[in-house]
Amino acid sequence: MRLLRTLALLLLLAPLPAVAAGPEDLPAGLSFGGPFELVDQYGRTRRDTDFRGRFLLIFFGYTGCPDVCPLDLAVMAGALDLLGEEADRIQPLFVTVDPARDTPEVLADFVSGFHPRLLGLTGSEAQIRAVTRAYRVHRRKVIVDPEHPEDYLVDHGSLTYLMGPDGRFRTLLPHKTTAERMAAVIRTYLAREPAPPGG
Repeated sequence: MRLLRTLALLLLLAPLPAVAAGPEDLPAGLSFGGPFELVDQYGRTRRDTDFRGRFLLIFFGYTGCPDVCPLDLAVMAGALDLLGEEADRIQPLFVTVDPARDTPEVLADFVSGFHPRLLGLTGSEAQIRAVTRAYRVHRRKVIVDPEHPEDYLVDHGSLTYLMGPDGRFRTLLPHKTTAERMAAVIRTYLAREPAPPGG
């Protein structure tokens, strides 16, 4: 799985420029995020409230994704590396949009190829439907070969979400954001909300 991260970084040699969007850039009444209860790659139940006090960096995808997911997870890992000790204030999350195939065991193998602190989250179809609705994540099964419906792809959104220590939305980072740009944007939010003493 380490090879995935290396290949993804190589494919990002000529990324498109990206601009983050914060709450002030969104139409009135539009927001992202909400409560969730999912299972991580170790089989532990994880709730949104477990991460209060830390920023969340969240990407939705699936382990069978041929391009977008490896690219964006490699960027996320690169940004965390660039942040150094500041990254300790951030919990990176990979939430599957394909719970039927992405079991905790499958996620464990996949996320280990990107960053040691990356948590993979899955759950029942109902749980995944609820969290994707809360984050307004598009997902659609695409059957390439009707004779092999089990070998489907999943068309899905490709945004990375930064949520604050209070669990509320801070900003969006689009696909092909560079690791340097992502780290710079995150650093501005870390500076705005300093860690409490001893935190």
